[in-house]
Amino acid sequence: MSQFRLTRTLPEDATDAALRADVLAGLTSTPKWLPPKWFYDARGSELFEAITALPEYYPTRAEREILVDRAGEIAAATGARTLVELGSGSSEKTRVLLDALTERNGLRGYVPVDVSESALVQAGQALVAERPGLQVHALIADFTGGLTLPDTPGPRLVAFLGGTIGNLLPGERAEFLASVRSLLSPGDTLLLGTDLVKDEGVLVRAYDDAAGVTGEFNKNVLSVVNRELEADFAPAAFEHVALWNAEREWIEMRLRSRTAQAVKIQALDLAVDFADGEELRTEVSAKFRREGVRAELAAAGLDLAHWWTDGGDRFALSLSVAR
Repeated sequence: MSQFRLTRTLPEDATDAALRADVLAGLTSTPKWLPPKWFYDARGSELFEAITALPEYYPTRAEREILVDRAGEIAAATGARTLVELGSGSSEKTRVLLDALTERNGLRGYVPVDVSESALVQAGQALVAERPGLQVHALIADFTGGLTLPDTPGPRLVAFLGGTIGNLLPGERAEFLASVRSLLSPGDTLLLGTDLVKDEGVLVRAYDDAAGVTGEFNKNVLSVVNRELEADFAPAAFEHVALWNAEREWIEMRLRSRTAQAVKIQALDLAVDFADGEELRTEVSAKFRREGVRAELAAAGLDLAHWWTDGGDRFALSLSVAR
């Protein structure tokens, strides 16, 4: 039996259909918006990797610090023999967890879930080459749209890292956590990465770096729409904006039109007018507090069991148990 399997649960044209639907809905709304998942074509992924190395952008380093320090505790607390990772990407940070789960629990299987077939194949093949005893069953799937997991040995640990849950609005988070709970048997666990509320200046700098990399990343969504939907956005005609919404405790990234302009999106037969100074929201990144995370997990049928932070209390990994 091959150590690496790949299952597609998304139709071949699902990504194109979802992009069309999001662009049509978002650019005809008031105020205008686009979801952050469309940042991540090949260029966007390269830019995000560069962002994670910036001095201002602490979340990746803080989360890795926790994983390195606490992976053994996570393995012991879960007893997991299968690791499921939502939004796995390159699976780079997961290696620390895989090592600990293998050493402590005799990990049998890894189920990475991502929309990118190329990322899954590259990461999966590398992992089975490194770990001869590991079975990798990769799923090409959108984990926000419902998911069916393969039959794997329990207990199972589902990991959702990187603070990505902060990109979901509160109602979307509730729906997502409930869908994750539906995948779990009693005693299975969820390892969740959440960025924490902190000084406004630290937060804003993390999303508006001095080198301008995040601004280029933000504008990349316009390049994606141009290429995929035959649009004529001029990225230079928009300014990157990052601000802290204290009431909702989230960072918003926006693109502000530098002038009054009209954009044509040929594939949708759509013309979109922007006023001078009008803003297009491209990302929400919610920040969390411990009790808020506990409450959201509990509402989904998950009990918070462990809470780990980095040395600076900037980022948290929480482990919750399915009731």
